[in-house]
Amino acid sequence: METPAEAELCFPQLLNASCRKPQHHVSNVFLSIVLSCITLFTVFLNLLVIVSISHFRQLHTPTNLLLLSLAVSDFLVGLLLMPVRMLLMGGCWVLGIIICVLFNYMSFVLTSASVGSMLLISADRYVAICNPLCYPTKVTPRRAKVCVCLCWICCVLYNGVILRDHLKEPDRYHSCYGECVLVIDKVTGGFDLIVTFFGPITTIVVLYMRVFVVAVSQARAMRSHIAAVSLERCVRVTAKKSERKAATALGVVVLVFLMCFCPYFYPSATGQATSINELFSVSGIWLLYCNSCVNPLIYAFFYPWFRKSVKVVVTLQILQPGSADANLM
Repeated sequence: METPAEAELCFPQLLNASCRKPQHHVSNVFLSIVLSCITLFTVFLNLLVIVSISHFRQLHTPTNLLLLSLAVSDFLVGLLLMPVRMLLMGGCWVLGIIICVLFNYMSFVLTSASVGSMLLISADRYVAICNPLCYPTKVTPRRAKVCVCLCWICCVLYNGVILRDHLKEPDRYHSCYGECVLVIDKVTGGFDLIVTFFGPITTIVVLYMRVFVVAVSQARAMRSHIAAVSLERCVRVTAKKSERKAATALGVVVLVFLMCFCPYFYPSATGQATSINELFSVSGIWLLYCNSCVNPLIYAFFYPWFRKSVKVVVTLQILQPGSADANLM
């Protein structure tokens, strides 16, 4: 029978080497149910995007290939990272040192890949809107595939360098059994902050602002041209709706990204050494993960073809011969 002291340990059989269960660990059943739903929702939504773009030939466009990259990274976040993070709600790490290393490394790689894919999508939209005549020749499916591969390779290599000390000595900062600790010094954390957060968000904002300005200018030019002929009032209303829609899309993209990533990068932004166990709150981690759940809503649900493809996939019509050539546009 365990004594009260042993009950507070992660591994009671290791009295002198076991970590104590943190007093602030989460054990709320309702919260567990909510996080489980978010996990399932993330996996399901991104799987729909992956199946749709991969199966239907009509969707094999450069833009959709970038969406596919984003969906793959977000799908892996829901499939690999979220379930493990839920296990940590108990306050003790029970999966061993090797899984700890892989988990931390995959966390960094998938987060970077998601941000990189979003950056590529922004660049794609910039070229499509601001230079539409050259878009078909500059942005091809082949080039999109190359960019996606380079994005993932860079994420794997970059995070391997950032976490080199952790990969070489996984138990370097471990003081007892039952913890999975990752510590990043101030210099490395600051560099990663610029590369993974400030750099991409600045680029995304600049590109989307440019896209917004060009879209508004085109809408106004079209309105002036058509209004000179007929239906001036109707066109004005339509143009204004297009302007509001462009502004709303821009706001959603930027605000959701900031809301999900700011709490995660707050320690590095304030010049603190980053320790996942001590400085990253549970809410900050899950808010970052929730971005993977929201991304399909932002980037996929805005496209009419997604609703049509979902209907075909859910009703299992994709199993029929020739379904890959279905018209979804």
